[in-house]
Amino acid sequence: MRIKKTFFMLNKFIRDIRSSKIIYELSDELFGKELGEYYFIFKEERISAGKDQALINKFDENGIPINKTYIDVTDKEYVYFPISIGQMGLSIFHTYLKTKSEEDKNRFMKFVDWFYNNAEIDEKLGARWMTDIALPQYQNPGPWQSAFSQGRAINILLRGYQLTGENKYADLAEKALISFTIPVSEGGVTSFTKWGPVYEEYTAEVPTVVLNGMIFALCGIYDFMRVFPENMMAKKIFDDGIQTIINILPEFDLGFWSRYNLCSAEWHPKIDPATIGYQRLHVNQLQMLHLLTKDDIFREYTDIFRKQDSLFNALRMYFLKYKSLKIIGRL
Repeated sequence: MRIKKTFFMLNKFIRDIRSSKIIYELSDELFGKELGEYYFIFKEERISAGKDQALINKFDENGIPINKTYIDVTDKEYVYFPISIGQMGLSIFHTYLKTKSEEDKNRFMKFVDWFYNNAEIDEKLGARWMTDIALPQYQNPGPWQSAFSQGRAINILLRGYQLTGENKYADLAEKALISFTIPVSEGGVTSFTKWGPVYEEYTAEVPTVVLNGMIFALCGIYDFMRVFPENMMAKKIFDDGIQTIINILPEFDLGFWSRYNLCSAEWHPKIDPATIGYQRLHVNQLQMLHLLTKDDIFREYTDIFRKQDSLFNALRMYFLKYKSLKIIGRL
């Protein structure tokens, strides 16, 4: 098992070194009530081949991807992973925007219906999409809720609503907002921290504070604001989240590289640096937030993290990453 884990991480390192510094092309369609392109252009041929999401490994009869589980999960080999399902669905929506074919529209609607049919509805928690595997690195036995999954669901459901005019999709997207107002300890997706509310990609007993997942989650909230600008819950969730990111960005700067998260649990490494791919994704995402908000702090940290992306700094980072992966049992 250790050899398998080591080979997996070595392969990831090589793949990251060879990858483009531009992770995703940014959309020009950031504003307006009509949801067209997603904020990042996901290309179907890349997503379906596992080039952007390596854990997408096979598909069910409706074209819904089924992920291979994380390297440290031993009790289950494949799982429906709402985050990946949302990314694949958005890539198909981009295909539909190009072709306008009924076939591509119907393929996309299968993703809309997957989220509609697989929501876990609760009177207090609203609608959530659970991932039914453990999270060993954060000591969560699963199943677990995720702000990232919530955001993906909203992205997909609202595009389905605008394509069909069926209110049931918008109603469910609104229910997905509720979990952002509830702490993780009570089944929600938010850690209320000294920096402000953190919308957690990975929920655990302690705040995990994964930057890229929180930004992707906010893309779902912003979609809701665009379609329903009068909704004050969505506006507050978004505005509070943006302020939290502004507050935490200095914490993510290691001086030569960025952190992956700010998890401070005693069983977690004190420093868990981003991989090369995530360093570049942080640059990509902060570019987008600057375009969206016009706040100069996002341009400032875009430049900081971009300038850190050198081979010397990457090798320095992987020395720290190796130690952190050993602590959490991934090597």
